[in-house]
Amino acid sequence: MADTPLNQRVLREHVASVYFNYNATFLARVVFVLVLGAFMYLQLGDPMVLPFVVLHLTLYLCMYFTPRWNPSVPAADSAWWARRITRIVTLLGFADALAPWIFVPAGNLPVTAALMVVMMGNCARAVQSLRPLKAALFGHTLPMMGGLIIALAWQRDSIHLFLAAFASIYLFLMLRVGVQEHRLLADSLILRFEKEALAVRLAEQIAATERASQEKTRFLASASHDLRQPLHAIALFGAALENELRGRPEGVNAERLMRAVNALGTSLDTMLDISRLDAGVVTPALQAVQLDALFLPLNHTFSARAEQKQLQLRVRASGLWVRSDPQLLRRMLSNLMDNALKYTVHGGVTVTARERGEFVWIEVRDTGIGIAPEQSNRIFEEFYQIDNPGRDRSRGLGIGLSIVQRLSRLLGHPVQMHSRLGRGTHFRVVLPAAAPQASTLAGNFPTDAAAPQQEHRPRRTAPALPARVLLLDDESEIREAMTGLLRSHSIDAFAVADEAAAAAALQQASSEGRSFDLLMCDYRLADGVDGLDVGLRLSGRRQGGPTIPLLLITGETSPDRLQRVRESGVPVLFKPVATDSLFRMMASMASSEHRSI
Repeated sequence: MADTPLNQRVLREHVASVYFNYNATFLARVVFVLVLGAFMYLQLGDPMVLPFVVLHLTLYLCMYFTPRWNPSVPAADSAWWARRITRIVTLLGFADALAPWIFVPAGNLPVTAALMVVMMGNCARAVQSLRPLKAALFGHTLPMMGGLIIALAWQRDSIHLFLAAFASIYLFLMLRVGVQEHRLLADSLILRFEKEALAVRLAEQIAATERASQEKTRFLASASHDLRQPLHAIALFGAALENELRGRPEGVNAERLMRAVNALGTSLDTMLDISRLDAGVVTPALQAVQLDALFLPLNHTFSARAEQKQLQLRVRASGLWVRSDPQLLRRMLSNLMDNALKYTVHGGVTVTARERGEFVWIEVRDTGIGIAPEQSNRIFEEFYQIDNPGRDRSRGLGIGLSIVQRLSRLLGHPVQMHSRLGRGTHFRVVLPAAAPQASTLAGNFPTDAAAPQQEHRPRRTAPALPARVLLLDDESEIREAMTGLLRSHSIDAFAVADEAAAAAALQQASSEGRSFDLLMCDYRLADGVDGLDVGLRLSGRRQGGPTIPLLLITGETSPDRLQRVRESGVPVLFKPVATDSLFRMMASMASSEHRSI
């Protein structure tokens, strides 16, 4: 129906309306003709009343038993049905025109007046029911009222001539009203169908946008996974190489290699943050937050960078408290400050907090390049950057403000932006105020989370590390790199490629009395096998018997899979895994209470 031309859809509605009215009033018209015939026969005793009644009943019955329009009729056939109903009502109009020639006797004004009232009422009814089709409206009313007017004028006396003139004026006014209502009805239908068409197009655009967003998410997740796999292997080989070359001149190049790997991993982790927020796996822990304790580490984080660019950074203490998640709020402000310093060449950046009633405004102001009005709605899009056509990597990926917007929705902290091109930008975060607490929250915040993290090498003889580790990964390079890294730290590592080999290794270890202390499993195994399910089976969690700690390692970033991992409760590390994070997690799991298989 949406592909049907607009004029055919309008005509179809007109035809449907006319047929509905005639079908609904069929019985009423039959009863009315019988009552009118009986009344006129009693008043006049004219035998012509009977043929008049029979004629109308015959026409009504023919109309009832002949095929009638129904909603299944195609819109393209509407014109034929419109012509058909026009012919029928025109024939009825000529039949009604016979009434005044039969029921207007000379000198009987009461009967004449009664007939006029009946026919004028019939005219009004016809205008109401036939207005959707102008041809049917004129085809019915003109013969019917024309017959009355001519019959009245035929009497030639002043009373009948007056009545004829009155009926003529009434007919003209009713036809004018009918034409106006027809136009209004047609316009309303056109407007309705145009709105429906706009709604359909809008729904299609929304669906296309959603598909594009889903495809973008799938593409990023797939690209991220495919990039993380070899990068993870490079990071593992590099860490092992760096460990072996420590203290030797060649170790400098190994350190440079790891810095480059860590920088690339940081970029991939930034995209992972988007996926984690979209997946809903980030749950805010709202509490009272002391802003001064939050501003202090932010000032330490960005002061060196501001000094390097010869900019002034002012982070002003306020003594205010807000209700928020300290870590997520810190990430929001960190991204805003990072963005401000990127686009400021002269002047500086100011961070302040002010109390406004029940709310607190945290404002980040800069004297940078500003944002043009036409770009203000795009700055929160992923990968969109102002004045960076060359995609200078030192200015980031263009994801920081997108993360700010997602955190704003997650925390319920509206973000407002005002900017003047060439004069600077002002971001405002609106937070609910909180009552001061007895203890400071300064200890809850890392001192420099946004700065590049130096890798802390675990000691080879750390007693907290597991003694034996079973690795399940279908990538041979990763198996080789991981076993090399673990063995270089005095860990007995055994790597397998599939579930069957892992089950055999676990069974052999159990029979030898040398059980594994940790099972490390990749999320995506060969042939699409789900590593989480495999790991849960191998670790014994689903059997209810003795279990082995399970650590999931993955390059997956798709929101649905991230949500599934979160719901499983299994610890997870994302590729490429930094060695300090890997050994810290292994030590934590090894020190927790567990039963070995």
